[in-house]
Amino acid sequence: MLRFAPSPTGFLHIGNLRVAILNYLYAQNKNIDFFLRIDDTDTERSEEKYTKSIISDLDWLGIKYSMIIKQSDRKEKYKDTFNLLKKKNLIYPCFETSEELSFKRRLLLKQGKTPIYDRASLSLKKSEISSLLSSGIEPYWRLKLNNESVSWQDEVHGQLIFKNLSISDPVVFRSDNLPLFTITSVVDDADLNVSNILRGDDHITNTAAQIQLFKMIDSKVPNFGHFPLIKSKTGESLSKRMKSNSVVDIRDNITATVLINYLSKIGSSKSIDEINEIDELVNTFSMKIFSKSSIMYDYNELERLNSKFIKTLEYEKVQEYKDCEYDKNFWEIIKSNIDNLNEADEWYKVFSNPLHIDEKIKLTPSLKQLILKHLPNKIDEDVWSEWTKKILEKCDIKPKELYTKLRILLTGKKFGPSMNKLLTLLDKDEIIKRINLNSEE
Repeated sequence: MLRFAPSPTGFLHIGNLRVAILNYLYAQNKNIDFFLRIDDTDTERSEEKYTKSIISDLDWLGIKYSMIIKQSDRKEKYKDTFNLLKKKNLIYPCFETSEELSFKRRLLLKQGKTPIYDRASLSLKKSEISSLLSSGIEPYWRLKLNNESVSWQDEVHGQLIFKNLSISDPVVFRSDNLPLFTITSVVDDADLNVSNILRGDDHITNTAAQIQLFKMIDSKVPNFGHFPLIKSKTGESLSKRMKSNSVVDIRDNITATVLINYLSKIGSSKSIDEINEIDELVNTFSMKIFSKSSIMYDYNELERLNSKFIKTLEYEKVQEYKDCEYDKNFWEIIKSNIDNLNEADEWYKVFSNPLHIDEKIKLTPSLKQLILKHLPNKIDEDVWSEWTKKILEKCDIKPKELYTKLRILLTGKKFGPSMNKLLTLLDKDEIIKRINLNSEE
């Protein structure tokens, strides 16, 4: 069993989504159950709108899951584990303030030492603890890690060994009784028999501590795989607080198929230029092809792939992506000159609604007369060439200037698909109407 476990403290960003996609493809390839867990114990920052957005993003991509688990519904489970660990003397109360901890950290860094918690609270006598509790100070609780070496065969990085786990004892419960990531994840993974955990390699140290915790609660340790983090073009880590990297902001411009292909292939030996259906991605999925190094996310590259892919789509496939107001003929006319499906909608509005341009095109009386005079009655694919040829023969105007003026008069745009075909989307009366409405002498 695998899980994708986002925190609903912001919109899903590309880095999170890549983890979801790789988990999903792995699960499908191995025929393992896959579920969604919403890590929403942080009540101060978690919001329902983000949960809904995460679910919407996954549904849009076609990522299916067997169930949704919310950590906010499992508080009793965490409390039971807390009591078990307390009974086993595997957690201990701490009383330092955040300011005191920050001071200790700065002092260690200044001395060139690793800022590891010094376990000062662990050495408190029972009488001292009782006195602190009597004074109204609520403790937070840390997991007491041991000095045993921790190792596992990581599915991406290979054998990882921590001979001396040189990290602070992780906080598992805050002073307000809020359970934190280290304990909630392990409790849920153990309780739901999660067999494989795939996540970013920023969690490698967390994994070492959590493996100890799995053993402390007598649970089987899952198999782990840690993918290198995605970096932006500037080398920064992606964040859900960076709007330009959120899935919700690119859904309108990028097709789900292209996004899944791109995110499942970057950082691997597969070519991103080949766009495969989801079934093929599942069948060919392998953990052995992924790099151990950080990878770069390039939105411009994603747009390039999407533009290339759009131009190959048959109308029937477009209908699978969205409800189309336009027909097959319209799609075939405009698809070679668009980069995303939204642009198709924009072009459809150009030809299905009255056209009013903000800045009218200036035409001399003689040029306008020639334009209207030589417009044929029957509008077909040969009309544009014949029409403009006759106008140019009778008027001293450069071809490019004439083509641009007519294109703007009829479409409101300087560039776009071939006018030979675009013109067939209008009848003669509409062409005359647009010329009269959008020109001035």
